Amino acid sequence: MADWTVHAPQRITLDGTVARLDVHLLSGRLNVVATDGPPRVDVTRVGRRPVVVQHRDGRLSVRQQRRWRLSDFVFWMGPLSRLPRVDVSVAVPAGVLADLELVQGTLVASGLRGETRVEVTAGQITLMGLRGRTSAKITAGPVEALGVAGDLDLETVSGEVTLADSAAGRVRAHTASGAITCDLDNPRRSDIRLSTISGGVTVRVREDSDLAVRLHTTSGRITSAFPQVRGGAGPGAGGDSEGVLGTGEGKLSASATSGSIALLARPVGHDEEELP
Repeated sequence: MADWTVHAPQRITLDGTVARLDVHLLSGRLNVVATDGPPRVDVTRVGRRPVVVQHRDGRLSVRQQRRWRLSDFVFWMGPLSRLPRVDVSVAVPAGVLADLELVQGTLVASGLRGETRVEVTAGQITLMGLRGRTSAKITAGPVEALGVAGDLDLETVSGEVTLADSAAGRVRAHTASGAITCDLDNPRRSDIRLSTISGGVTVRVREDSDLAVRLHTTSGRITSAFPQVRGGAGPGAGGDSEGVLGTGEGKLSASATSGSIALLARPVGHDEEELP
């Protein structure tokens, strides 16, 4: 068992294992990365409240010390920049169970292989190379998932959702106000569900995909690069398009209440065609 209260920039290298990571910060930048080396916490910027680090029984906790004042709630009525800002980087084993929360700022998580939960109130979330089960929620701002596999849930109230080089077997992406852009390279029997209330959906899949596709827009236009998926809607008309790509082992559904949907095809290179 070990405890640190960090008032100035400091690197903490931990002895012992880390199986669970809990981070709860108010404002600033948080980077969480997988490592094969010893777990460590790097604090490079500290606000007016110190950062408290605790390591006990395989659980690593990093948080800002909270003694709430009225000024801390000013972000509900004014700029979030008034919150105390910190810059924290955490390196942990890839298989940790991670629970990451940030009120305002930028959060980046990369290389994790266990279950990961991310929540930001206002700012930006970037997920890179994650595996396992991942859920990310942001109230105001974009969320990006790059090279993520496993199960993936993304949600934003006001902001864009972007997926690139995704091999996730299960994808749930939803935004109340904002566009969804996806470049998917999914395994067979994948289940992909994309929905937006106000915004468009653009999704690109491999030409040799095996997907049962259903697209719906209440007010917008549907376009498809695949002749198997037809029946689009004109501008403002709304409608549905359905079809089967390949064997149809997987499922792709996309819906937009107010916005258009575009289904694009990605050519498959000769090197990819030779893979088993």
